[in-house]
Amino acid sequence: MFQPPRCPNRQCRQHHDPKPRFCRRNGFYRASCRPRPIQRFLCRTCGRGFSRQTFRMDYRDHKPHLNAPLVRLLVSGVGFRQSARQLNLSLTCTQLKFRKIARHLRRLDLNLRGSLPPGSSLQFDEFETYEGERNTRPLSVPFLIEGKTRYVLWSEAAPIRPRGRMSEKRKQAIQASERRHGPRKDLSARGIRRTMQRGADVAKHLTFIVLHTDEKSIYPGIAREVFGESRLVHVRTNSKVARDTLNPLFPINHSEAMIRDLTGRLRRDSWLTSKLRRYLDLGLALWGTWRNYVRRRFNYDEESPAQLLGFVPRRLRVTELLSWRQDWSRESLHPLAQGGTTIAAWKRRPPVS
Repeated sequence: MFQPPRCPNRQCRQHHDPKPRFCRRNGFYRASCRPRPIQRFLCRTCGRGFSRQTFRMDYRDHKPHLNAPLVRLLVSGVGFRQSARQLNLSLTCTQLKFRKIARHLRRLDLNLRGSLPPGSSLQFDEFETYEGERNTRPLSVPFLIEGKTRYVLWSEAAPIRPRGRMSEKRKQAIQASERRHGPRKDLSARGIRRTMQRGADVAKHLTFIVLHTDEKSIYPGIAREVFGESRLVHVRTNSKVARDTLNPLFPINHSEAMIRDLTGRLRRDSWLTSKLRRYLDLGLALWGTWRNYVRRRFNYDEESPAQLLGFVPRRLRVTELLSWRQDWSRESLHPLAQGGTTIAAWKRRPPVS
């Protein structure tokens, strides 16, 4: 039976330090999109009413039953317009659902992850895409994974300046873009540092941190700064080495190929381009969480990357990813919890013998 973990009213002391029996049951209500009545509650301290639905990810959603099908379409390379056609939604509704779901999944991934086990190794690389216009607004995407399990630790887009062959027509297009959007800044170093820092956060208990990259000159300095020179074992591979299964960077090369194929906006020859960088970041977060918790590591595996690292006891279903709100950090409800168990309490449970 569901027990609210806290009062959702942020001004109530039962929100920050909830006591047992801080609320009482207060009847039910029926929603047209739900097959069963929904339990209401009343906080004994602030008198604010709320329900079980208040703690759900799809709180106040229209057509919540379409959230999981939308995720499955988006992680299969389908664009917004085609997803909207298949689900009988408007384009605007599809975009708004995507943004809400992706922000939720990004928080969920950060809440569920723990420390990397001994023997883990990190692999880092960058690939390029663009926002809006290919010739004038390029992006670099730093990409960090755990090499053995293929767990995606972080990825985000960072603006870079246009480079390559500069025809007169392209120069004019760049000038017009700068008049419209302002001068193009190169923030790739900041994106690299932020991405590596995500790896340092989960590898801080390791005696040695093994990091595989290519030979880009900027990587060693940032890696020593982020991970600490005394613990870092930096293995560098020339980017001209054949990208086959014998290449030490094959796991991350394979993961990049996979995300390009299954995220339509990252395909090289596609009109499913991101108009704004922040929405590309949301697409990266949505795919990464699905990859970590739902998909098998390999087709012949039964475990997901997160399961192999011990972050969850089994592979999750998409509907479980979209269950409980995650905006209370590790005091949010665990996606596998039915009775109101928080992520922090779930991780404190003794292991099953």
